Amino acid sequence: MLDLESPIWETLEGGYRVVYDPRPALLALERGENVAAAWDELWNELHHQGDVGEASYAAVPHLVRIYAAGGAARYDTYAIVEVVEECRLAGNNPPLPDYLREPYEAAWRQLAELALRDLPLTDKLEIVSCILAVMAMSKGLSGLARIAAKFDESEREEMIRLYFQA
Repeated sequence: MLDLESPIWETLEGGYRVVYDPRPALLALERGENVAAAWDELWNELHHQGDVGEASYAAVPHLVRIYAAGGAARYDTYAIVEVVEECRLAGNNPPLPDYLREPYEAAWRQLAELALRDLPLTDKLEIVSCILAVMAMSKGLSGLARIAAKFDESEREEMIRLYFQA
């Protein structure tokens, strides 16, 4: 995991393809300070219209670590990590750098384990959908993950109805 004290953070680009340092927002989440503003910033800066950057990849292990310690909202953690991975796989974003690969992949393994823990504990459909998206993505089922993450149940039912109608 990229140390929060590392000067590398000051060189990483976010979703706008400009340098973005997410450390203040990550620290705010960790401390439970201005959490809504921190999430707004992370959503706006780590991901923009399908674009992510190395700052997005570097933030993922910290987001999972903070969530695992009880310091982040479930929906936002599952959703933003899934979006970063979806965008990474799209092919039009920077590749995952070698120095971030191990912590990024470890964070994904940990989030998949947390998803299995959390799924029976929630009845909120938007959280269930994000958890299922993370579980699918962690198993390489990116299409299923996108459907779980991007569509609500009525839209998924409509897709099924239209597909099987023919």
